[in-house]
Amino acid sequence: MSTPSGLSPNPPAAQGAGRHPVPSTPRAIGMLMARIPCSARDARRILAAAADLADVPVDDLALAITTTPAGSLLPTRLERALRHAVEAAHTPTPASETHKQTNPALVPNAARTEEALTRLRGCQARLATTPDDPAAIRAMDDAAYTLCILMGRATTADAITAAENQLT
Repeated sequence: MSTPSGLSPNPPAAQGAGRHPVPSTPRAIGMLMARIPCSARDARRILAAAADLADVPVDDLALAITTTPAGSLLPTRLERALRHAVEAAHTPTPASETHKQTNPALVPNAARTEEALTRLRGCQARLATTPDDPAAIRAMDDAAYTLCILMGRATTADAITAAENQLT
């Protein structure tokens, strides 16, 4: 098929309109889940909060996260916003602080705790190598949820801390 000189046979929308050809937001969510670790829901919230703090669209932050070479830092404004969003997500809520102090009698079996924590770490490693794999994201999300329920904690970070404390 011939086209007028200088025109592509595919419309800009089919070419990605100048955007990265791979959807970057799901990959960025997977990368955050592997690095932090956290659930997919928490990763979406962290990404949205960081984008809001940096005053950029979520897709632009996701693109920056996914295209920055490993071992390199994001631009300062984006790195700072992402760090603050992660810190805010990991700040214990007053309800979880109360729960830690008032309910020490309900402690899961140490072997089950170790199994759940090991599964989460395995999923985290798998997700680090394939952050845009939907099966890896689901497995990490499931492992994070299981650990949260087992440890009676609202966030993955709190559940990991509680599990590690129980096992030491």
